[in-house]
Amino acid sequence: MRINKYISETGYCSRRETDRLIEAKRITINGVICEPGVTVSPGDVVFIDGKSIPKKAEPVYIALNKPVGITCTAAKHVEGNIMDFVNYPSRIFPIGRLDKASEGLILLTNDGDIVNRIMRSENGHEKEYVVTVDKPITEEFIQDMSNGVEILRTKTKPCHVFRINDYQFRIILTQGLNRQIRRMSKVLGYKVVRLERIRIMNIHIEGIEEGEWRDLTDEELYTLLSQLKESAT
Repeated sequence: MRINKYISETGYCSRRETDRLIEAKRITINGVICEPGVTVSPGDVVFIDGKSIPKKAEPVYIALNKPVGITCTAAKHVEGNIMDFVNYPSRIFPIGRLDKASEGLILLTNDGDIVNRIMRSENGHEKEYVVTVDKPITEEFIQDMSNGVEILRTKTKPCHVFRINDYQFRIILTQGLNRQIRRMSKVLGYKVVRLERIRIMNIHIEGIEEGEWRDLTDEELYTLLSQLKESAT
């Protein structure tokens, strides 16, 4: 089993974070500094920072209403990182990102497997946002956003866009390019002044105050895992 998959399945951190630990030479296998892409065999001794990986904890799945100014990283040296903000009593990490200037729903967990399944090419999983822009929205803008916009040397996938009022629209994406909505809007001559994520798949932000978090309900988790299983088949 590849080292990043092995560590993510222990719940210690995600594959992406494991890759960062490898780059920092903080992981050893049988006393040898780990290199990217190596595999772990039964009986191998894996240490992080010279210590064994803690036994896998009970799974944690929480939904946070992230305020503006919080950075979605597990890197403790980053000021305003999401881990310090949540201050959860055991190790968890965010699923994906929501940029520092944006607010709204983000999921956190200690389940590396679910992170990988959600993040794998987005798998067509819906994420919904309410966006406020700096000038009146036209029907042409709605159509262009819906059909796809050229950003980052690619054309965004078709998506659903709905006008709320003169300055606000709702958008449902199934991909997650870097700062996608802001970049799309800029190409069409608009500046995003507020961006809030209100839904990830079947998880909604309603009832979670800004800066607060809650555990997923059993029903939410069951539906979420069912959708992930379906997308993998």
